[in-house]
Amino acid sequence: MAYRLDEDAYGHSRTRTRRWYENEREPRQISLPAYAITRDLITNADYAEFVRATGHRSPDVTPPVWAGYGLIHPYSRTRRHAWPEPGIIPRGREDHPVVMVAMSDARAYARWLSGKTGDVWRLPTEEEWEKAARGTDGQAFPWGKTFEPRHLNSHDLGPFDTVPVGTYPDGASPFGMLDAAGQVFEWTSSTYTTGRYVVKGGSWDDKGCGICRPAARHTRPEDLKHILIGFRLVREISNS
Repeated sequence: MAYRLDEDAYGHSRTRTRRWYENEREPRQISLPAYAITRDLITNADYAEFVRATGHRSPDVTPPVWAGYGLIHPYSRTRRHAWPEPGIIPRGREDHPVVMVAMSDARAYARWLSGKTGDVWRLPTEEEWEKAARGTDGQAFPWGKTFEPRHLNSHDLGPFDTVPVGTYPDGASPFGMLDAAGQVFEWTSSTYTTGRYVVKGGSWDDKGCGICRPAARHTRPEDLKHILIGFRLVREISNS
């Protein structure tokens, strides 16, 4: 399905020839401890509270660092997502998902939120994220079996940019998780190889959307601060 979706959208078979989806796991049933996951991605407004309380660095990246990533997006495109001053959100993007956060930034936010609330917050594992995104029946997309471009922020019908979280309520997963396909990739705590972690969900610049399926396994280095990557969190639930 994934290769066919990509070929229909892009008019070429590059993802097939590069074997993008060959690392997906075989369907299986596993049991997970109880947990809660945030309905929405962490927003700029959410993250700003953390930055202002702790003095943690604001989302941004320098031209040399960006060039070193070797990404196709020009540095100029990062400016709409970068915070113009420490703790100052780009105007009009308060409820957009925060991006340009490395793995360490996301974990720092989780530690701060844990201390603030008294609960244990952390990044989801790949398995936790996937269950929340596709339900216990393992459906192909959060909303069902077939790709529906009106249900997500992708390059099929979207603005080629982030949008406010929750803009696509019809794309909700069986557990009510929003923006689990498209919008931005999301960090998980699951290691793929040393220094690389699994990210899930696809993004606003993807079409098709083979990579937006919850089963897809994309990986990125832990220190990457990308305009296509954000995060959501899991709250641990005690069994006592």
